[in-house]
Amino acid sequence: QLQLPPPPRAPVPPPAPLRLPCAASGFTLDYYTLGWFRQAPGKEREAVSCISGSDDTTVYADSVKGRFTISRDNAKNTVYLQMNSLKPEDIGVYYCAADMSLIVQAMCKFPYANHDYWGQGTQVTVSS
Repeated sequence: QLQLPPPPRAPVPPPAPLRLPCAASGFTLDYYTLGWFRQAPGKEREAVSCISGSDDTTVYADSVKGRFTISRDNAKNTVYLQMNSLKPEDIGVYYCAADMSLIVQAMCKFPYANHDYWGQGTQVTVSS
């Protein structure tokens, strides 16, 4: 399974950074394509960023390019989403996912896919 930490106790004041870890247990993340997705209130889930399991190729949504960075630490069995320059429009529930079958570009095209593993989601709130 994939585990996300509990949400921050207070809204994150922009442009403060926030790093989300997503730790795997019961399996190793090596070779899995990994992705971060988010769902804002009243909106559809969207892909934020994905990273390849083979060569660390990354994909980012246009709305987060230059601000967010996805990375993986296979030794720690964890994928991270570093979020800088947070904006109120970044508010939402953030999910991580792992998929052995999809390439990185496809991973980010299917925010509702039945990926091999999904994290439980964690709320990110940004103060306005």
